[in-house]
Amino acid sequence: MQDDGRAATLSAPGTGGATRPDAPAGDTAPRTPPSGATGRRALYLAAGVILLALNLRPALVAVSPLAGTIRDESGMSAAATSLLTALPLLCFGLLAPVAPRLGRRFGMERSLLGTMVLICAGTALRLLDSVVALFAGTVVIGAGIAVANVLLPGLIKRDFAARSGLMTGLYSMSLFGGAALAAGVTVPVQRAAGLSWQATLACWGSLAVIALVVWLPQTRSRTRTSAATAREAAHPVRGLWRSPLAWQVTAYMGLQSLSYYAAAAWLPTMLTDAGMSAGDAGWMLSFSSLLGIAGSFLAPVIVGRRLSAGALAALGAVLCAAGFAGMLAAPAGGAYVWMTLLGLGQGAAISLALLFIVQRAPDIRHTAQLSSMAQCFGYILAATGPAVLGAVHDVSGGWVVPVAVLLALLVPQVAAGLGAARPRHVAGR
Repeated sequence: MQDDGRAATLSAPGTGGATRPDAPAGDTAPRTPPSGATGRRALYLAAGVILLALNLRPALVAVSPLAGTIRDESGMSAAATSLLTALPLLCFGLLAPVAPRLGRRFGMERSLLGTMVLICAGTALRLLDSVVALFAGTVVIGAGIAVANVLLPGLIKRDFAARSGLMTGLYSMSLFGGAALAAGVTVPVQRAAGLSWQATLACWGSLAVIALVVWLPQTRSRTRTSAATAREAAHPVRGLWRSPLAWQVTAYMGLQSLSYYAAAAWLPTMLTDAGMSAGDAGWMLSFSSLLGIAGSFLAPVIVGRRLSAGALAALGAVLCAAGFAGMLAAPAGGAYVWMTLLGLGQGAAISLALLFIVQRAPDIRHTAQLSSMAQCFGYILAATGPAVLGAVHDVSGGWVVPVAVLLALLVPQVAAGLGAARPRHVAGR
């Protein structure tokens, strides 16, 4: 890598590394050999990270294709049903600050194992024929995902510092892959097996069980660190919220998340309002997620090799802008083109957001705290997206103004991305 690669290698995980470019003069730490996973352990660890990431979206995305059935059989209102999507996003934001504390208290490996336990418990709760259990299970699942969202970038920083782009690409690709899988197969599985909606939702817990079993050995083979590193990691970062670079990373995470979740919530409705069948509209959302897999994997891999991170942030926004503009011009007629553009653009954006967290932090401690900050504010902002877009639609009586809002938000997203792309490290002690 060039620009971003230099920033990623300024400090080995957990060592403190070299002088941070935006830190005060003289803020240095001794250089020590980089630590991290190698050989067979690196392969096992990478497989575990991919399996963990595959579980961070299906239990939530699976609610969307079953929303009509859930509403009809439970008697819930449309507003109450929409909370099943909004609640996890709020959990992502509100519980993000707790994750670094759990990582320091129990260790990263054990804490990540606990996230799979929570996802399993939440899916089991949703087996019960009770609206209260449905919401309680959703909150438990959201809590597990919130902690994993924050800790996994730190794990990548620690154990894959030399391959952070590749591992971030695999991680974000798994996020999109899990979402695409849940969007595409939930209803076919329900119909083929004749399951209730409760049992269909609970099926996704089996994926968490697999991840839990595969990850379990990691809790017995923790990465060795020096006593000095362990003492340093035990303290939270001070002054991070005063770092302009940290706020640029946070803004980019929040704005791209808002765009993604707002579009995911309403794109099928836009297409059905344009005359497309509900089944085809649902497939278009799944198709967009499939293209997002490609965008999310390729973006961090090519950063610094063919394009700078700032150029890629701008390109991703241009792809999204073209997709949104196409939705205004000919939503149903060119749907495959618009979904391709949106999938690639949104996939690249989420990968860059995660990569910025890894590369703008000088060590594991900063990575966990920056991840917490970016995801706390980012997902709280994202949780407002679907509701605000729906309200704008109701007031304006159509989709022109809501889509124009999404287009306008791409401007500050690019500005934040260009700032976050600078090859520097966040300040904080």
